[in-house]
Amino acid sequence: MRLVETFRALGHPNIRASHATTLMVTREPELTPRGDCVVAVSAEKGPRDIDSRAKEAIRSPDARVSLILEAGGLAFEAAGRGDPGLTLNHPTDMVARRSRYVCDRTLMIGADKAARDIEPNLLRLLQSSACIVKITLVVET
Repeated sequence: MRLVETFRALGHPNIRASHATTLMVTREPELTPRGDCVVAVSAEKGPRDIDSRAKEAIRSPDARVSLILEAGGLAFEAAGRGDPGLTLNHPTDMVARRSRYVCDRTLMIGADKAARDIEPNLLRLLQSSACIVKITLVVET
């Protein structure tokens, strides 16, 4: 089964995307420079807003999860795994993790990429508050 959800978010001047182990999309409109894993703000969805069928699929032990960011004709994809322990009920923060750590904000574990893996050309776009980011969540079981 393949489930796809698409939503939008925005760039922000304080996006640094320098974190080595996580990548986060948030519904929050503001960001301080300390938020080094954040790659988009003002997202239309947080984990609790994900479709219930997609949530169920993400909790499957064999789920493959991808988060794709697109802006200005450029794209970035982080792929990882789901886990039965994922609650997916945080209202604002959606986090892809290289580790196996699970909390309310975790969307996927074992991700193959983190914030610092975003290419410089895309990062420059994400650092503009005028940047509209298309985010696609793909879940395959």
